[in-house]
Amino acid sequence: MDNTAVVNPEFATLYIDEAYNPYRSCIQGLANEPITVRALLRRADDLLCDEPAFAGLGDHSLEAIVARLAANRPRVAIIQGSPDHPAHMFDYEHSLRAAARIWQNGGVPFTFGIPVICDGTAQSNIGQSYSLASRNHTATAVNINFEGHSYHAAYVLSGCDKTPTGILSGLASADRARRQPARGTAPVWAIFVPAHVLKGGTIPKRTRQKLQAIQDAAIAAGDAQLAADIEENCHYILQCSSDEAFLGHLQRAEEKGLVTRAEADAILNELAAATCDDKGGICAFNGTGNSSRTLVAALGFVPAESELLTDEPGTDVVQRNVDQLFRMFNKPEYSVCNLLEKNYANAIRIHGATGSSSNLMLHMPCVMRHAGYDVSLFDYARVRDQHAVPDVFAHSLTEGRDTFVLAQQAAAGLHHGMTSLFKVLTDLGVPMDLDAPTAAGLTWRQRVAAIPVAVSPKLPQEKSVIRIQPIRAISGTDVMRGNFFSSCTLKVAGMSSESWQRFNGRVFLVRYYENEIDCNDDLRSTNLVERLAARPALTPELLAAIRRHAGAPADQSVTEMITSGVLAFAFVIAGQGPKAFGMPEMFAPSQYMRHHGVIEKTSIMITDGRYSGVTKGACVGHMVPEAYEGGGIGALVDGDLLWVQLAERRIDLLDTPDFLAGRLRPLPAAPARAELVAERRARIEERQLQVAASSMMEGVTDAEYGVVPLAVHKRATLRWPA
Repeated sequence: MDNTAVVNPEFATLYIDEAYNPYRSCIQGLANEPITVRALLRRADDLLCDEPAFAGLGDHSLEAIVARLAANRPRVAIIQGSPDHPAHMFDYEHSLRAAARIWQNGGVPFTFGIPVICDGTAQSNIGQSYSLASRNHTATAVNINFEGHSYHAAYVLSGCDKTPTGILSGLASADRARRQPARGTAPVWAIFVPAHVLKGGTIPKRTRQKLQAIQDAAIAAGDAQLAADIEENCHYILQCSSDEAFLGHLQRAEEKGLVTRAEADAILNELAAATCDDKGGICAFNGTGNSSRTLVAALGFVPAESELLTDEPGTDVVQRNVDQLFRMFNKPEYSVCNLLEKNYANAIRIHGATGSSSNLMLHMPCVMRHAGYDVSLFDYARVRDQHAVPDVFAHSLTEGRDTFVLAQQAAAGLHHGMTSLFKVLTDLGVPMDLDAPTAAGLTWRQRVAAIPVAVSPKLPQEKSVIRIQPIRAISGTDVMRGNFFSSCTLKVAGMSSESWQRFNGRVFLVRYYENEIDCNDDLRSTNLVERLAARPALTPELLAAIRRHAGAPADQSVTEMITSGVLAFAFVIAGQGPKAFGMPEMFAPSQYMRHHGVIEKTSIMITDGRYSGVTKGACVGHMVPEAYEGGGIGALVDGDLLWVQLAERRIDLLDTPDFLAGRLRPLPAAPARAELVAERRARIEERQLQVAASSMMEGVTDAEYGVVPLAVHKRATLRWPA
C-alpha cells in the first residue's frame, strides 16, 4: 500500500483488484513514466491554482507517483484529439482538469492524443480516402498505447466523425484481450465526454445582399430555379455543409455569366469566415459527429450532465465526471464490453428514432466486432424488424431546432437528453432494455424513473427537438436488398414523407459515373437537364416505354419528361468502396443533387462509397459487394433500369426488353459485361495510386461487417445477444 495523501477521501482506499501489476513486476515503467505524470500535474496545478474551489493536489512528487504506481492505484489515460480539429481546440485545458481530479482521487493520470480528420475539411478531395481508414488506425493506435502502458481506464475527450467509435473500438479490443485468464488483469473501464456543440453561423448582411443580387440576375436571365435554390439554402444556419451547397450554386451562376470567378470566390471567403464560432465544438447538424455523441450516450458511456454541452466543461463538471469513472472501478458490470453487450440493442433503436448518420451502420458493427461479438449489418436489421421505432427527433437546420438549440434546451432543464429519449420510446411501447447499466452507476430504469417528464411542458412541442409523440412512422436507416447486390443502406430519415411515397415503386434510369468528380461536374452545371436529355442511352423506344409506364403524353419531350419527373435518374457512383478508394463520402454530389430543385424531386443517388451524416434525400450507399470486388454495381451502364421498392426494401435491376414491352421483371442477376468490368477495374487500380499505400484498406471486411481489419473479424466469435 502507498501512504500518499488522497485529497478526495471517497477513494482513499481504492486500488485496482487484479493479480498482475506491470509497474511492480517490471521496474522500467516505474522508472520511466513518473516524470510524464509529474509534468502533467504541474501544468494542471498552474491552470487551476487560482480557482477558489480548487483543493490542491497534495503531494505529487516523483516519490508519491512511484508509490501509487507500485501499489496499483487506478492508472487512467486521458485520451485527447488533435487541436487542428474544431471539436478538440480546448482539449488541453480539459485534460488538465481531468488529470488534477484523477490525482485528487488517488489515481495516476496519463494523457495521449490521436490525429483527428475533420470530414468537412476532407470533403471533395483525396482526404476522404483517408477518412474511414483513420477510424481503424485510431482503434489500433489507442489499443497500442493503452495496452503498451497498461492503463486501467480511459477518460475520453470524445470528438467528431469516426474518432469516438475508433477510440471505443480500441478500448473494447483491449478489454476483450484482458479477459484471458493468463493475463491476470482487470477489465477496462471508460467514460466519454463529448465535445460541446458548435454554434452555427449567420450569413453576413453584405454577403446576403450579394447573393440576392445573383438571385435577381438569375431570374432576369430566365433561371428561376437557380434563384430558388440559393434562396432555399439561405434559410439554413451557416455551416460547412451549407457552404458546400453555395459553392455549387455559385459555379452555376458563373457558368451563366452572372458572376465572375473572383466575385464568387469573394462570397465564398465571406461565408467561410462567418461559419464557425470561435469556441469550436461539434457542428450543430445531426451528422456523424453528433450521431456519435448520441451513440456513445445510448451505449451508456456518457455522464448525463456532459452529454449536451454548449461550452467547455468547467472544473466542477469535470470533477464529477472523473468521480463517476472512479465509482465503476472493480465492478466488471461497468466494463467496456459489458456496457456494449447490454446496450447495443438500445443503441440501434436510438439510432433509428433520432435519424442518426448512416455512417454508424459501419461504425456500430465495427465497435462490436472489436469487442469480440459476431455482429453484422443484419443484426441491426433484425433488431429494427422486431419492433417498429418511430421518428421522435424533430431536428432542423432551418426552423430553430439544431443540435446547439437541443443543448440549450438541455441546459435550461427542459429535457434530459438521452434519458428523455429512453423515456419517450418506453412510453410509446418500444422495448428498450431499461435494466442495462450505464456509466452513471445507474440502470436506464433508474435514470428514467428519476425524471418526472421527458420534455418539460414549459417547452412547446413545436419548438422541442425531442418529441413525446411520433412525428411519423418511418425513421432511421433501412437495409436494402436486390438482385445485383447483397446489401446497401438508405437513410430514410433523410427523406421527407412525400419523397418516400413518390419514390416508392418508381423506375429509375441509370446515369453511371466511375468517380465523384465526373458526377460533380454534371450536377453543378447550369445545363444539367440538357446534358441528361442528350445521353445516347435515351433511345426513342426507351423514352416511349417510360412515358407509357408513367401515363405521360406520348409527345412529351425529353426535357419535359425530366423537369416534370416522368423521367427519373439513378446517379450511380461506383468504384468508391473501401478496398477501391477508401470508401469516401459522396457528400458533395449528394449536396448538389439535394440543392438542385428539379433533380432533387425526382432522382436518387447510389454508391458503394459512403455519405456524410448530414446528407438528405434519397441516397443509397455502402453497396456490397463493391465494384472493385466484382459487385454488380460495377457492371451497370447508362440506360439500365432500376426498380426501387422502398416499402419492400428492395432495389432490382429490370429486364429492359420486358420493360419495353410493358412488364416489370427483375433480372436474375446483373449482366456479366466482363470486358467492361475489367476495363473499369484497371482504371480503379490506376486511381488507387493517388492514395498512399500505408493507408490503403486492403485487409478489411466489406461494409456488412463494418470494414474492420481481418484479424478483428476473425476474433469476433461471441454470440450477440449472449
